[in-house]
Amino acid sequence: QVHLVESGGGSVQAGGSLTLSCAASGNIPATSCFTWNRLPPGQEREGVAAIDSDGTTLYTDSVKGRFTISKDGAKNILYLQMNSLKPEDTATYYCAIEVGGCGSGTDYYGEGTLVTVSA
Repeated sequence: QVHLVESGGGSVQAGGSLTLSCAASGNIPATSCFTWNRLPPGQEREGVAAIDSDGTTLYTDSVKGRFTISKDGAKNILYLQMNSLKPEDTATYYCAIEVGGCGSGTDYYGEGTLVTVSA
C-alpha cells in the first residue's frame, strides 16, 4: 500500500510563490514516476509536472519556467516550487505515482492541497 500526503497549500497574491510537498510512504517501486496534478474549480484534472525515475522532468506548457518539480529520493518527498503564481493556478493540487513510469497511468493519488491565488 502506498500513502501520499500533500502539504504547503494556501492563499497567495498573484506574483507570489509557494512550495508544495508530498510525503510518500509504502512499497514504492524504483521505476515509479512522481507527478503533480491539479483540479481547478469547475474544470477537469490536469497534469502539471512529472519526474521520472531517471530524473527526467516534464511540465505542462502553462507552468514552464515558473514551476519546478524535484524529489528527495532518500526521504521519498516530492516538491513543487511554484513561482510567479497567477490566478489561473488556483486549484487543488495532488501528488500522484505511476508505478510503471511516466505515462503508464496513475496508480495512487494523495488527498490534495488547495492553492488559491488572488489577483
